[in-house]
Parts: sequence; structure tokens; C-alpha cells
Amino acid sequence: MTAGDPRALEYPGDLLRFADDLTAAERAKLTLLRAHLDRHVAPILVDAWESAQTPAHIRAPLAELRLVDDPSVIDGSGRCRAIYEGFRTLELARTDLAVSILYGGQVGMFRTVVREGGSPEQVAAWDDDIVAFRMTGCFALTEPDHGSDIARGIATAARRTESGWVLNGHKRWIGNATISDNLLVVAREEGADRVLAFVVPSASAGISMTVIEHKAALRAVHNADIRLVDVEVAEERRLARIESFDDINRAFRTLRPDIVWNSAGMQLGAYEAAIEYASVRQQFGRPIAGFQLVQDKLVRMVANIAQTLALAVRTTTHPVADDVSPSMLKLIAADRLRESVALAREIVGGNGLLLPHRVIRFFADAEAVYTFEGTREMNTLIVGRALTGLSAFTR
Repeated sequence: MTAGDPRALEYPGDLLRFADDLTAAERAKLTLLRAHLDRHVAPILVDAWESAQTPAHIRAPLAELRLVDDPSVIDGSGRCRAIYEGFRTLELARTDLAVSILYGGQVGMFRTVVREGGSPEQVAAWDDDIVAFRMTGCFALTEPDHGSDIARGIATAARRTESGWVLNGHKRWIGNATISDNLLVVAREEGADRVLAFVVPSASAGISMTVIEHKAALRAVHNADIRLVDVEVAEERRLARIESFDDINRAFRTLRPDIVWNSAGMQLGAYEAAIEYASVRQQFGRPIAGFQLVQDKLVRMVANIAQTLALAVRTTTHPVADDVSPSMLKLIAADRLRESVALAREIVGGNGLLLPHRVIRFFADAEAVYTFEGTREMNTLIVGRALTGLSAFTR
């Protein structure tokens, strides 16, 4: 199948034909990505998931595809179009959420915070190496005692010294940390009301980290527990344009649609696995895809994909600027995802519990999305407060 083949990129659920807005060069790049993922990455995921080993080696070949810096897919400002970036995330998540995080955590989250929070000099010095995965990094924000309330609860402290800074604190659930050369650590300045961000070499004295074991989701991504004890950091490694949590939010504004794109991609992957199975699995003398109950589930999955994709494209082409709408987006994206992967699990039946049939990975990883994007209940409280003017967070 070639890049010019109209079958090369198929998106069940794209009822409004959003993919038609992709340029020929973007479609060619996405087709190349899909072929690479199907041929070289998908076959290793069963073993990676079962053994809880992170396949970090897949990142260098993905970087060689030049998905973010090929002149054919960037504009005059040196950036890719947002809709292309969205479909790129969808393609990665269609294969596996871990793949999306292994790649997107670097060129999406880490790179975005550096580009939006760093000085022009810092960006110029680091950006090319980040894109090429020569400078790897992760985003270390979450702490053991603070999840959704992290904006007010950052306990990691940064103390100013004559030569730079000293960091002390504890970060937890940090994805990609053990395979990154740098930790982008968010800390509160001692004696001041400033939230700062530092690009800290992970080999620095005073840093220790352990992989969080016994996870039942996202097993192919290593989440780390990190401790920082009197870690010295040079001033030039502090991101110059981050001085508050509002600055963190500003840096993340362009990443807000990512949860919706990941949700759409995971639903697409689960749907493809389910319909592939239903087309060959025989019951009562014919494929189960011919039964009404199975077709009902398949239609509901595609309807969920259509709704999620519409939200993804709209929030990509018309960025959300307020701090309430993202909670509604997360709530909807997680709800549609959990429903779709459950339907896929039902279609594949008992075999759906077997990793080679793929759906159980999407089913389990949907629970990770539901949690790390803020649970449905937490997002409901945020939207509910905006609707009523009354906070139900505390009494």
C-alpha cells in the first residue's frame, strides 16, 4: 500500500471527513507512520506489555521518520499544522497508548514546555536535539500527596544559592523518567510565591528514582518515583519564562486536545481489533459480525469515534482558552473511550482477555487515561462549579 493509495489512511467514524483537510504531504507522512507502526512496533507490544518492559528502542526509528521537522509538513514558523499533529497522535494511540506516550511525551509534552517556557536562547540550543531524541526529557510535576490539587500543592522546593538553585522534593508517576536524560522538574521557590521549572540532568547527584511496579495499565511505560535531595541546578537550566502555575498552563494550552486525540486513536485501535475478530470468528455457522448484537456494538463504537474525533478537530482548529472547557473535554473523551473499549472486549468475548487480540491492552489502558487526565468526578466538580457558581470541592 503506497502513500498515494486512498486506502492507506482509513478512519472509521470520520463522518465529517476531517482527514480530507490534511495536505498530500501530511497524508504521505501519516501513511508512512502507520506502515512503520504496523510493521515494526505492533509486533513487539504483546511481549512488552506482558513483561512490563518499556520499548525505548522504538523512539530513534520514529525520530528518523522526521514526523515533526520534515520541511514538507512544517510551515514558515517552523511548526507543524495542528490538525496534522492531532492525526499523528491518533496514529500512535491507534497502535498503543504506550507508544503515544513514549514518543509524544518527548516531542509533545517535554518539547512544548521547553519551547513555551524557555528563553529564545534555550530553545535555540535545545530544540533540534529534542526533536532528534539526542536530548531526552520528561515532565516531572505530579507528587505523591497531590494529584488534581497540584496547582496549589507543589511541595518540591527550590532554594536560591549564589551559584544557582538547590532542589528538594518527591515526584511520583513520572512517565518516561527512567529512559530520559533530563527531568523537567516543577518546584516552588522557597520564600516566594513563584512556581519555577528546571531542566535537570537525571544523573545529577541527589536524584534517585525507582520504577513503579505491579501496574495493571500502561505496562509498557515506566512510571517513576523520584526523590530529589539537595540537587544542585545551574541558573541557565531554569526555564526563563515560567514563574507561576499560570505559565505552566500557558505552555500546555496547545496540548489540551491531546487527550481527545489519544482517546480517538485508542477507540480506533480497539474497533479495528474487534471488527477484525468478528469478521473471522464463527458461531452457529457464520461470522459473528453478521449478528445484530455484534453489529450494534460496532456501530456504537464508530459513533463514539465520530463524536470524539469531532471534538478533537474542533479544539485543535479553535483552541480552548479558558480553564473549564478542558475538564469537559477530558470527561467526554474518557467516557467515550471507556465505553468503546468495553464494547470491543464484549465482542471478542473470552478471547478478549488474551493479549494477542489487542483489545485488553486498550481496555486496561483506558483506565490510565481516566485517572491521569483527572477522574470523571474531579472534572465534574470543575465544570459544576463553573455552571452553578458554587464549589463542591470542600465543605
